[in-house]
Amino acid sequence: MWRKAPSFPFLFHRPFSSTPEIPSLYSFLQPSIFALNKTTPPPQKPSQDQNPTSPTLTPDHITTLEATLHQSLLTSNTDEAWKSFKTLTTNSAFPSKSLTNSLITHLSSLNDIHSLKRAFASVVYIIEKNPNVLKFETFGKVLDSMKCANTAAPAFALIKCMFKNRYFVPFGLWGNVVVEITRKNGNFAAFLRVFNESCKIAMDEKMDFMKPDLAACNAALEGCCCELESVIDAENVVETMSVLGVRPDELSFGFLAYLYALKGLEEKIIELEILMGGFGFSSKRVFFSNLISGYVKLGNLESVSATILRSLRVGGEDTNFGEETYCEVVKGFLNNGSIKGLATLIIEAQKLEPSADVVDRSVGYGIVNACVNLGLSDKAHTILEEMDAQGGSVGLGVYVPILKAYCKEHRTAEATQLVMDISNSGLQLDVENYDALIEASMSSQDFPSAFSLFRDMREARVPDLQGSYLTIMTGLMENHRPELMAAFLDEVVEDPRIVVGTHDWNSIIHAFCKAGRLDDARRTLRRMIFLQFEPNDQTYLSLINGYMTAEKYFSVLMLWNEVKRKVSSDGQKGIKFDRTLVDAFLYALVKGGFFDAVMQVVEKTQEMKIFVDKWRYKQAFMENHKKLKVTKLRKRNFRKMESLIAFKNWAGLNA
Repeated sequence: MWRKAPSFPFLFHRPFSSTPEIPSLYSFLQPSIFALNKTTPPPQKPSQDQNPTSPTLTPDHITTLEATLHQSLLTSNTDEAWKSFKTLTTNSAFPSKSLTNSLITHLSSLNDIHSLKRAFASVVYIIEKNPNVLKFETFGKVLDSMKCANTAAPAFALIKCMFKNRYFVPFGLWGNVVVEITRKNGNFAAFLRVFNESCKIAMDEKMDFMKPDLAACNAALEGCCCELESVIDAENVVETMSVLGVRPDELSFGFLAYLYALKGLEEKIIELEILMGGFGFSSKRVFFSNLISGYVKLGNLESVSATILRSLRVGGEDTNFGEETYCEVVKGFLNNGSIKGLATLIIEAQKLEPSADVVDRSVGYGIVNACVNLGLSDKAHTILEEMDAQGGSVGLGVYVPILKAYCKEHRTAEATQLVMDISNSGLQLDVENYDALIEASMSSQDFPSAFSLFRDMREARVPDLQGSYLTIMTGLMENHRPELMAAFLDEVVEDPRIVVGTHDWNSIIHAFCKAGRLDDARRTLRRMIFLQFEPNDQTYLSLINGYMTAEKYFSVLMLWNEVKRKVSSDGQKGIKFDRTLVDAFLYALVKGGFFDAVMQVVEKTQEMKIFVDKWRYKQAFMENHKKLKVTKLRKRNFRKMESLIAFKNWAGLNA
C-alpha cells in the first residue's frame, strides 16, 4: 500500500530553500524544487556560486579550465571542480562529455544535500542546453542518490525536465527508482502523472524503451485501487497496459479485486475471475486475499466468510492465506463485536477442509493465530468457547497458537487448564507441545501445573516422557525443592517409559543434605535401597558432607559400618573406594574421635594401594584432640587407647 513515510536526510544536511519554482531550475540561488514547503525566505547575500558577468573565454582559457576541472576531480577538490564548471557554463562553454559526466557522478556520490543540489542543477542545465553531453547512466545515478536522500520533489522535477526537453531516458533506468521514491513519500499523484506521460510518449512516439514495465504498471494500479480508490483511474491503467502489451499478473488482478470488493461491484468481480481464467492463472490466492481485504474495509463480513469458504471449495494453494489476511479478518469481525461470526466461520471451514490437511493451514489456526499475534489470546479462547457452545468440534490445530501464547506469557495455569480441556475432548497434544508447556511452568515456578501436565502425558500414553521428566527434576533441583523431587520420583519410578537411575536419587539426597534435612536424606536412602537402587560413592559423599556440616560424626561412623562391607577398588562389585571417599571418611572420623574406624579406613587404603595425604588428618587431630591423653584412655578404654596410638604412629604425631 502507498503510505506517507518520514524523510531520511543525508549524513551532512543543509536545509533546502523554499522559493517558488522558476524556469531556471539550475540556478543555484533558487534551489526551489528541493523545498517541500513554500514559504517566503528572508533576503540573502549573494553566495559563492553566484558568478559575475565575465568576458568570453578564449580557447586557451577553456583548455586550462577543463584541465583544472579534471585535476580537481582526481584530487576530490569538489569546490574547485564546481567553480571551473560554473565558469565554463556561464560562458556557454561545455566541458568534454567524459568530464561532465564524471563531475555529476562525483557530486551525486558525496552523500550531502549541497552536492546533490549541484548535481541536480548540472543535469537540468545540460538537458536544456546540450543534452547530447549527458549519459543516460549518469541521469540514473543522480536519481538513485535522490532516492537515498529521500528527496521526492527534485526527483519528479528531473523527470518533468526530461519530458519537457524531449530527452528521453529509457524507462528501465528511472521507472523503478521513482516507484521506490513514491512508496517512501506517498506522493502517488506525482508518480501517476509521470507514469501517464511516459505511457503517452511510448504510444504516440512509438518508443518502446519508454514503455513502463509490469512492476511500474502494478504500482500505478495499486495506487489507483488502494489510495485513490478510483474505478475510472484503475481501469484507465488497465486499458493502457492492454495498448502497450503489458501482460497483467496475479497482483494486477488482486488490486482490482480489492477495489471492486470495496465498491461492492459483484458483477465486475465475476468478470475479473473469468478473465483470470482466460489468462491461464490457476492460483487465485492473491485474488481471494484482496477480495477479503476489500470486503473487510467495506464492513461486509458476510462476503468475507463467503469468500473464505469459496476458496476452500476451490482447494489447493488458494486456501493458504497469509497472516496479514487473517489479521484483517479478525480485526474486521472483532471491531463489529462478532466473535460468534468467527466461531461460525471456523466451524463451517472445518466441514470443507480435508482431514489430512496440515494443521497450520487450517482457517481455525489462521484466525486463532492472528488473535494471538494481535495480543488477543483471551479473545482467541473466547472464540473456542463460542465454538463449543455452537456444538462445533474444535480441531487440535486451533488450540496450538493459544497454548504457545500462554507459554510465552508464562500463563501456565491457564495453559494447563486448556490442556485438560483438550484431553477431555479426545484430542492429544504431541510431545513437543507438552515439553514446551512443562518447561514454561518450571520457569515460572508453577510446579503444580508442571505435575498436572506430566500426569496428563502419562494418561495420554505419550511414549516419550524422558525429556519432560528431566526438565521437572532439573527445575526442582535448581529451585531447591528436594521434597517435591522425592514425591515426584516416587510417583513415576515404576513407569517403564522413564529411565530412573541412582543419580536421580543422589540428586535428592544431595539436595536434602545441602538443606540440612538429614532425616529426609536418610529416608530417601532407605526408599532408594528398598526399590533396589544401589547407593554409590556419590550417595555416601553427600551424606558424609551433610553429617559433617551438622557435626553428627556418630552418623558418619554408622555409614562407615555400612559401607566397609561393600567397598571395591573400581566400583564394579560394590562401592568405588577412591581418594575422595577415603578423604571424606577419614576427616570426619578423625574429627569425631573414632580412631578404631579411622584405622579400618587406613587398612583399606593400604590394601587397595590408595595414596593418602596425612597432613590434613594431623591438622584435624590437633584442632580437635590436642589435649587427649593416652594414659587417661588406658584406664577407661584399652581398645580405644590402642587405636589412638596406632593413629598417632601412622600420622607421625608421636615424634
